[in-house]
Amino acid sequence: MASLVHDYASVDAFDDATRRAATRETYSPVMILLTTIATIGILFYGWFLFSPGHRGDVLPWLLVIVSETILVMHALAGMWTILAGRERRDWTYYATRSALYDPSDPRVLANPDDPTAWPLRLAGRIIDVDVLITVYGEPLDVIRRTAEAAVAVRGRHKTWILDDGRSDEVQALASELGCRYVRRMSSSGAKAGNVNNALTIAKGEFFVILDADFVPLPGLLEETLPFFEDSTVAFVQTPQTYGNLHNFISRGAGYMQTMFYRFVQPGRNSFNAAFCVGTNVVFRRAAVDDIGGIYTDSKSEDVWTSLTLHGRGWRSIFLPVTLAIGDAPDTIEGYSKQQLRWATGGFEILLTSNPLITRRRLSLDQRLMYFVTATHYLTGIVPGLMLFVPALEIFFDLRPVSMDIGIWQWFMAYAGFYLLQVVLAFFTLGSFRWEVLMLSAASFPIYMLAFFNVVIGRDQAWSVTGAKKGAASPFNFIFVQVTTFVFLLATTCVGIWRDLLNSQLTIATVWCGINTVILGAFILVAFDESRRLHRGTAESESMDAKSVALSEFLGAPEPRSTPYTRVRAELAARAVELDEVAPSRALNTYVSVPLVKEPVK
Repeated sequence: MASLVHDYASVDAFDDATRRAATRETYSPVMILLTTIATIGILFYGWFLFSPGHRGDVLPWLLVIVSETILVMHALAGMWTILAGRERRDWTYYATRSALYDPSDPRVLANPDDPTAWPLRLAGRIIDVDVLITVYGEPLDVIRRTAEAAVAVRGRHKTWILDDGRSDEVQALASELGCRYVRRMSSSGAKAGNVNNALTIAKGEFFVILDADFVPLPGLLEETLPFFEDSTVAFVQTPQTYGNLHNFISRGAGYMQTMFYRFVQPGRNSFNAAFCVGTNVVFRRAAVDDIGGIYTDSKSEDVWTSLTLHGRGWRSIFLPVTLAIGDAPDTIEGYSKQQLRWATGGFEILLTSNPLITRRRLSLDQRLMYFVTATHYLTGIVPGLMLFVPALEIFFDLRPVSMDIGIWQWFMAYAGFYLLQVVLAFFTLGSFRWEVLMLSAASFPIYMLAFFNVVIGRDQAWSVTGAKKGAASPFNFIFVQVTTFVFLLATTCVGIWRDLLNSQLTIATVWCGINTVILGAFILVAFDESRRLHRGTAESESMDAKSVALSEFLGAPEPRSTPYTRVRAELAARAVELDEVAPSRALNTYVSVPLVKEPVK
């Protein structure tokens, strides 16, 4: 029997880790089983909450019922979406993908080592593609890395830098790298206006949108364009994968999106309701023209554009394959601004164009999915409401559930919901990410502010995740969290004093103490961030972490052949045939077949 650890010679380009990643099934039987069990747990918890005999005092009970109803509704919607997911790449996709390049094309034969010069084909017809990089004040080295990688994407295309930062250095960079450069006189319409302005110049049949901090992988077009064989497909969205997971905020913000990109967005394919997330997306130009351009009346132009396209009957595709590596927000300021912008977009849809009652021509499937999207950030407000439930018991002896409920009965219902959700998340991420839990619990002021802004019609200033202009102290953004921490700390002390007098530890005191620890840990993170900003090491740490992630993605072997490797293999075979006929002629045409992707310089 062979040992698990050995020194056998490698039989292919994989090692055990990369082979395991390449053979992983998204919808494994264990995943389906856990999802089903979690669904049962949610239903049981819902029954427990709404059972009249379990009701406690009115005020805390209402707080719990409102909060938990939001969470239960979204948990059920999430389970339904996951269970509805299926693979979208069929025989037509692979046949189209296989024919993206024509090995007999003179431009391929003339540039066998430069796939960026190879014309791309759909249904045998050559197509033009524009890659648009939106820029708004990001550091020059961040833009450079993305632009270099965009130029190196396989398949003939034009790369454009759309500079709303109006920087002469960025213009010089574009010239140096051979990119086209577009600068506007104003910033009207924010990112959407920037893209729409570029579309008056760039005339490709398809266009890619990349944020300045998202570095594309060489196969971006090869993996996405085949879906456009179906003429009803408006856009193909790919995940936001983050490479700079080097601190608490970036890991929390990054892993927070894992369930969404790995299971929820793919599941929404079945509802034709997968939506654009603003970057790493390929659009059909005709579809965008059909709705008058990218939506400009919101800072969340991505989801609004998706909603408008779906209303016009177009199809969207989410491809759960990493094709670009970007930056998660790694400061409290960056995270707060990102979440505020995203949440504002969701609440705008809820309050101004509610999918359940809007006159848009959406299917019932789409209405339900967009309603889930519009109400999603209410789940972020819930922790803020729940923080004050223990205080009602400690100070006023008001309880959310009846005194007749035994602690084990309560625990079984509670664990059936929360514990199974944690288990499901653990299975999805491969480990328990306490950063996600803590960051979610501490983010409620952001979502409350977003809701308030939408209600009063306050405009949200545009900001980008990667901008590093004068990073501010994290404490400028967490006043509510600090105030709440002080209140919870005092409440916990009162609870302990009360429990000592009664010689009985209560759930309220434990609950309040846990909340205090979570917010206290978040404030410690703010202190650490403030220290790193003062030392000026935050940006270099982020760049180093992203470089490592990029190297891993670029160096990982692919589990199957790509259009590029297929053409290279065919050219190599032809060279061998020529070599047999005329060795001297073949010498100049021989090409080798690479085992791994070439790195981006």
